Amino acid sequence: MDITLVAETGRSSGTRNSRRLRREEKLPAVVYGLGADPIAVAVPEREVQRILTGESGANTLINLEIEGDRQLVFARQVQRHPVRGTLIHVDFVRVRRDTAVTAEVPIHTVGEPEGVKDGGLLEQVLFTLTVEAKPDEIPTSIEVDVSGLAIGAQIRVGELAIPSGATTDQDLEALVVHVTAPRGLTSAEEDAAAEAAEAAVGGVAPAAADSPAPAKGDEE
Repeated sequence: MDITLVAETGRSSGTRNSRRLRREEKLPAVVYGLGADPIAVAVPEREVQRILTGESGANTLINLEIEGDRQLVFARQVQRHPVRGTLIHVDFVRVRRDTAVTAEVPIHTVGEPEGVKDGGLLEQVLFTLTVEAKPDEIPTSIEVDVSGLAIGAQIRVGELAIPSGATTDQDLEALVVHVTAPRGLTSAEEDAAAEAAEAAVGGVAPAAADSPAPAKGDEE
């Protein structure tokens, strides 16, 4: 369901004016896209924060009302204060329902991997997927069932269940999640090295065992 947001026009640019707006709990913003001129506006900060923390986040379709005219937009280029995390500025991009757009969709893992039960660690490498779809067909999120992953198992982009109507150009071999071995356990290479060390301690190093004995004439 679309959300309606009322924007005020005629705001002045500049740091001082932006601070004044934020004191009034209003957020400086710009609306652009679809070949129309950019418009500087101000929107209610709390309303934008509520939209961004909702189920669809930045991919929420917004009916932005500007001087009685409604324009369909997405929130893009959201800027926050580096310390406080509060909203500073937001760009709104105009979209059409019949035209595909690019969006970042969050990837959520579901379930507890078998490998984690065995002491492994689930590591998520990719947290969002870039998809292309019509505004109404952009998924809220992409869920990845990791419950069947054993230690060493992994899931790549090509294995994700992307909803119908959406496509992605990301590398299908890109790693999304994997289960790593428990810390403190040696890898196969380290195990082989440990075995070789134990053999050497036993009196015969593996490399020397296969070497021919030196001829008497070679002994000095």
